[in-house]
Amino acid sequence: MSSRFRAAVGTLAAALALWVGWGLYATRSTEQVPYETVDRLDGVEIRHYPKTVLVETTASSANAAFRRLFQYISGANEGSEGIEMTAPVETDGATIGMTAPVRTGTDVSMTTPVRTDRDDDEERAVRMAFYLPASYTPATAPVPTDPSVRLVVDPPRTAAVREFGWYATDGRVAREREALFATLADRGIETRGDPTLLQYNDPWTPPFMRRNEIEVTVDERSFPSGGET
Repeated sequence: MSSRFRAAVGTLAAALALWVGWGLYATRSTEQVPYETVDRLDGVEIRHYPKTVLVETTASSANAAFRRLFQYISGANEGSEGIEMTAPVETDGATIGMTAPVRTGTDVSMTTPVRTDRDDDEERAVRMAFYLPASYTPATAPVPTDPSVRLVVDPPRTAAVREFGWYATDGRVAREREALFATLADRGIETRGDPTLLQYNDPWTPPFMRRNEIEVTVDERSFPSGGET
């Protein structure tokens, strides 16, 4: 083995170690929305989420919506407060990478997920939302200065979630969504609204370390209780 080849292998190994190290750091240092696991059904997790406060916008594309909300957490609010993004990002078909901006002044940690779905009134419109930490209420959350960005409140809810790894391609998302609904149908669990895609990692996390989920709100009266099944 030549010294040049060994050097190249060493460089690749070091780069891989740094890549994995970043993935571990980003995952462990990112705050997430709290939830309680209620049940597990054939690869589907039933969760109960508490009331949460979100900042939301509707735009012509996921990237445009993301940029607006990124500006909000970067200080485009009445208190000029910087907000650190957390995971996951929630989307409906569009893949949005996570970032973690840092600002001077009072830091506000964001709680995951960031939520996005399609607006029924506008075929191509995308609605996206970032979840704020549990310490915030509608009265204490920083008020957006952009009129197209608004604060909203999600009431407590129960959701069914199916987790999968690697990149959330359209084909993989479609398969996981189908599997989620098949499991719920087999169990007689009724859903409410449209499913969403949750992504927990920033763009630089290695694909083999990525965590994605398909989630849909369910009628808690329709699912069985009592531990793992």
